[in-house]
Amino acid sequence: MDSGKELWIEIDELIPSDLKDALLESASQSCDAMMVGAKDVEKARKTGVKVASTSGGCDIDVLEALDEERLSHLKEMGRTVAVKVVVKGRRDEEAAVRAAELSSDYIILNCPDWKVIPLENLIAKTRGKCKLLAEVSSVEDAKTALETLELGADGIVLKTSSADELAETATIVKEQTPMVELVLANVVEVKQIGTGARACVDTCDVMEQGEGLLVGCHSSSLFLVQAEVHESPYVETRPFRVNAGPVSLYVLSSPNKTRYLSELKAGEEVLIVDRAGRTRRSFVGRIKIERRPMLLIEAEYKGKTLKTIVQNAETVRLVTEEDSKSVVELKKGDKILTYVTEGGRHFGMLVKEETVIER
Repeated sequence: MDSGKELWIEIDELIPSDLKDALLESASQSCDAMMVGAKDVEKARKTGVKVASTSGGCDIDVLEALDEERLSHLKEMGRTVAVKVVVKGRRDEEAAVRAAELSSDYIILNCPDWKVIPLENLIAKTRGKCKLLAEVSSVEDAKTALETLELGADGIVLKTSSADELAETATIVKEQTPMVELVLANVVEVKQIGTGARACVDTCDVMEQGEGLLVGCHSSSLFLVQAEVHESPYVETRPFRVNAGPVSLYVLSSPNKTRYLSELKAGEEVLIVDRAGRTRRSFVGRIKIERRPMLLIEAEYKGKTLKTIVQNAETVRLVTEEDSKSVVELKKGDKILTYVTEGGRHFGMLVKEETVIER
């Protein structure tokens, strides 16, 4: 499903016509609205996307600053209104809150100095009253605005002359919550295989029962290893951690890419998955590698053999349809959740035409 976040682009009248045309074309495919000057209103209308302007007579009337009388008049006329607010201090925050109270449909925030704290304050104060859009000029700032106070801004107004940057920002703003299809595989063997270097993946997030990482010996078959969230009388829970297995295993790091556990390091992206196949992005806080005794786990799904290796420890658990099970308690016939897909990877990316055999 769509993220529900809005993407607007503000197009400067002064940029060269060829760049402007490229932006309009790109925006027609990805944007919810275009904010343009009076000279570009008609050209923007031809794209079929909503047009916002200070010049009036567009889909969305933009006020350069809070004008209570003008705002009230426009709302009485049934107009859609966006109010721009430059936030340099608390008085500006109060103006944004006042605009929300007067039923402004959008507040466009420009935070030139402090980008996070004012946005946090206004998300808390205006939530549900209007849509809060953050004015940004880069993909990095867009990411920050969308994640601030966990809920994030309701959308982005991107100021750019680059169609490529618009396209990249669109993938962030319109990010869909991807699903992976998990299937039940039958355990056929659990065998001790000696000591190896295993990696714990400590994320920048808190996981719950049934959540973890997809890892395995083969890129075409990954096992859902639960985070250390199971209560135990012997050790504290580590809800940020997945004891993933030996450093040579594959891990699903994004919907379409695998990495080796050995490659991961602080700040890199991983994909948290739950038993329903829902996913969310997280980031590595650290990788902790130690030598530990290992278990080889083999399972079968529709005649295909699936393999993974895990630390031989009670705290390592594989996710089942309704719960999870410690790897030291696994036995033949147990059913565990796995992700079975096409194999053959080149630097983590699937290459369908390439012949790759994984054993």
